[in-house]
Amino acid sequence: MAEAIEATAKERKAARAALEEVRAPVEGSIRLGCVIGAVGALAGLAPFVGLVGVIHELLEEPLDRGALMAWCVFIVICLVAKAVLSFVALGITHFADVRLQAILRRRIVAHLGRVPLGWFGEQSSGRVRKAAMGDVHDLHQMVAHHAVEMTAAITMPIGGLAYLLFLDWRLALLALASLPLYVALYAWMMRGFSEQMRRMDDGNARISAAVAEFVSGIAVVKTFGQARQAHQAYRSAAEDFVSFFSAWARPMLRLESVAGMAISAPVVGLLTTAGVAWFVDQGWVEVSEGLACVLVALVLPSTIQPLVYAAQNRRTAEAAAVRIHDLLGTPELAVAANPGIPSGHRVEFDGVRFTYDGVTDVLHAVTLTCAPGTVTALVGPSGSGKSTLAALLLRFHDVSGGAIRIGGVPVDEVDPVGLYHRVGFVLQDVQLLHASVRDNVRLGRPDAHDDDIERACVAARIHDRILALPRAYDSVIGEDALLSGGEAQRVSIARALLADAPVLVLDEATAFADPESESAIQDALSELAQGRTVLVIAHRLRTIAGVDLIAVLDRGQAVETGRHDELLAAGGLYARMWAAREGEDR
Repeated sequence: MAEAIEATAKERKAARAALEEVRAPVEGSIRLGCVIGAVGALAGLAPFVGLVGVIHELLEEPLDRGALMAWCVFIVICLVAKAVLSFVALGITHFADVRLQAILRRRIVAHLGRVPLGWFGEQSSGRVRKAAMGDVHDLHQMVAHHAVEMTAAITMPIGGLAYLLFLDWRLALLALASLPLYVALYAWMMRGFSEQMRRMDDGNARISAAVAEFVSGIAVVKTFGQARQAHQAYRSAAEDFVSFFSAWARPMLRLESVAGMAISAPVVGLLTTAGVAWFVDQGWVEVSEGLACVLVALVLPSTIQPLVYAAQNRRTAEAAAVRIHDLLGTPELAVAANPGIPSGHRVEFDGVRFTYDGVTDVLHAVTLTCAPGTVTALVGPSGSGKSTLAALLLRFHDVSGGAIRIGGVPVDEVDPVGLYHRVGFVLQDVQLLHASVRDNVRLGRPDAHDDDIERACVAARIHDRILALPRAYDSVIGEDALLSGGEAQRVSIARALLADAPVLVLDEATAFADPESESAIQDALSELAQGRTVLVIAHRLRTIAGVDLIAVLDRGQAVETGRHDELLAAGGLYARMWAAREGEDR
C-alpha cells in the first residue's frame, strides 16, 4: 500500500513537472494575466461593500442623498473595472494559449522529423495523433482560463472573508457554514481521479487506433465479407470504454449532486439568513452588516465551482503534458559531431547485427557489398531480415553491431539530410500527400522547376496519365486526382527520379500492381536504376534473375551470394525457392 502511494506521488510530481516544462514559454504572460485577474476579482467584490453602504444610508435619518449617490457611483465604477480587467486578463492568456499551441506543434513536428523513421512503424497512429493534436488542445483550459479564473476564485472569497472578519468574526464563520460538507464529499468523489483519467485516455486512444485500422483496411475486409469481424476491435474497445466510464461516473455523479446541494444558493441563502437574523436579534451585528454576510455567502459557491473545474482541468492538462513530454523525449536520430562526407556510392554491410528488443538478434553478422552502378537483390523466406537490412541502410534504425558504410563512411556518421540526398527509396506502401500531383513529385526536390518535374514523370511513365486529370499537374490527390495503386507507385518513382539519389532502395515496387501497371512500373524502374547503386528487396524471383548480385538471407544470415545461374548451380536455398516458384507458375 505504501509503495502504491509513493508511486502515485511520484507520478503526480512528474506530471506537475511535465506541465511546468510544457507551459514554460508563456509562463510570464500567464502570471501577468493572474495579477490583472486578481485586481479584477477585488474590483468585483467592492460592489458588495458599496451595497452595504447604500443600505446603511437608506436606514439613516435623515437621508443623505449625496452620500447615497456616491456609493452608487462607486458600485458602477467597480463593476466596469471588473469587466475591463477580466477581459484584459483573459485576453492575455488566450493569446498566450495560441502562441503556446503554435510553439508546441512546431516543436513536435520538428522533433518527429529527427526521430528514426522506424519509430513511426512501431507507434499507433492514434496515439501519435492524440499527442500532437488532441493533447496540445487539451492545454487550452489550463493556459487560457485556469490560472486567471483560479486566481479570481481564490482572491474573491479571501477578500470577502477578510471583509466579514473586519465586520465581525462570527459573520465569517457563518458564511462558511456549509463548506466543510462540500469539501468532504468532493474529496471522497475525487479519489483515484488521476488513475481514472489515465484509463479514460487509454480507452480513447484504443478507440481511435481501432477506427483508423478499420478505415484503412475497409476495402479488403468488405471484399472478403469480413466487415462484421473486422470492426470487432472497435466494438470491443468502445464497449470496454463504456463499461469503465459507467462504473466510474455513476457513483461520482450521485456524490456530486449531494455536494452541489450543500453549496446551492437556496441552501446557503436560507442558512445564512437564519444565522444573520439570530445575530441581529442578539445585537451582535447591524442589519447592513448581516446583509453583507448573506451577499458574500451567496458569492462563495460561484467561486468554488471554478475551483472544482480547475482541479479537473489541471489533471487533464497534466496527463496531456506527460504525453507531450514523452513524445518530445523520444530519442532522436544520432547526429555525428563531425559528419563525414562519403567518397563515391559503394554500399558495404560489414558484420551487421541488429536487435529490436535489445535481447534477440534478427540479423547475425551480415556482410555484403553493393558496387556502384550495380543492382543487388535481397531474397529469402518471409521473416529472413530482408526489409530490416534495407531499412538499416536508410537509418530507420541504427545497427546493434558491425557497420553499414556508403562511400567508406558509416551511415551513422553521415549527416541525416545528406544521407537522404544520397539514398532514395521506393517502397511497396506508397505515401502520397493531400496536395497537388506537382507538389507530391516535388517532395523529391523542393526547388525543382516544372520542366524537371515533367521530365521525371515522363521517365516514370506517368506523364500522360497526369495530363488526363482535370487539372493536370495541379490536380489534388484524393480530390480530382484518383490514382490506382500502380499509378501512385509511378508518381513515387517520379519523385525518386527527381531527387536523383545515387543510391536507391526498392522494396518490390511491383508487388501489388496489375499486369499493365507492372509493365509500366518495370520500365520506370529500369530508367530509375541506370547508373545508380541499387538494392532491391525481391519477392518475385523472375524480376531479379538478371541482376548483378543476389544475396539470399535466411533467419537473419546471408547464406548465399552470387548471380542467378551460380546460385541455381549451387543447389542451395535459392535453387529450392526458384524451383518452388517455377512449380507455382506452372
